[in-house]
Amino acid sequence: MQEAYVKVVVENNRSIIEFFHPQSNSLPGKILRELANAIETEGNNPETNIIILQSSGEKAFCAGASFDELIQITTTEEGLHFFSGFALVINAIRTTSKIVIAAIQGKCVGGGVGLAAAADYAIAVKGSDVKLSELAVGIGPFVVGPAVERKIGTAAFSALAIDATNWRSSEWAYQHGLFAELHETKEAMLAGVEKLADKLTASSPEAMAELKKICWRGTEDWNQLLIERAGISGRLILSDYSKKAIEKFKSK
Repeated sequence: MQEAYVKVVVENNRSIIEFFHPQSNSLPGKILRELANAIETEGNNPETNIIILQSSGEKAFCAGASFDELIQITTTEEGLHFFSGFALVINAIRTTSKIVIAAIQGKCVGGGVGLAAAADYAIAVKGSDVKLSELAVGIGPFVVGPAVERKIGTAAFSALAIDATNWRSSEWAYQHGLFAELHETKEAMLAGVEKLADKLTASSPEAMAELKKICWRGTEDWNQLLIERAGISGRLILSDYSKKAIEKFKSK
């Protein structure tokens, strides 16, 4: 079985950050921190003007938190440490001066929805359905919630978070602003990413940095807020309800 990874390729004035995990691109703590570090590093790379975030494979962009790791959490400190990984990734995207394009080639669950929402511009293929499944395992989308709510609004976020077991279609995600573009095929989606990347790499880095500041205005407290939210998830994941729910999901 192929090992999980985060890799970076720099070409044509763009940094392509790709992640992979054999379990539908789920995110263990190690991968989360590697992703955050890669985004921060490439944000400071003078050889690149933009960042493209993508995952490997066909069916899933990201399945969210690793259940294998969640089931092993036994203390609130361990829970805080794990969920802080999502905070680190979102804040890395938020604070880098470079525009982050997400290439969404498959379904997004939980933290995967958070990654799509945190990206400055998400381009998806039809069939990239979304689900915030956290409530179904006894926690909630507390860390990714601010990013999702910022992108699609409170009403749509609430519907997604409360109805935690049902998928919303990629068309729904596009109509509510989670995806900026929706294409019929993966090839068309990748062509859309390339087209936008070409335009942005030819744009003024200073102007893009100023635009990004404006787009993220009002999130200055997220360094603290997302860590506080991570603490809530870190506490709830210790409940008997969560442990049993995760075991049930893992047995399917």
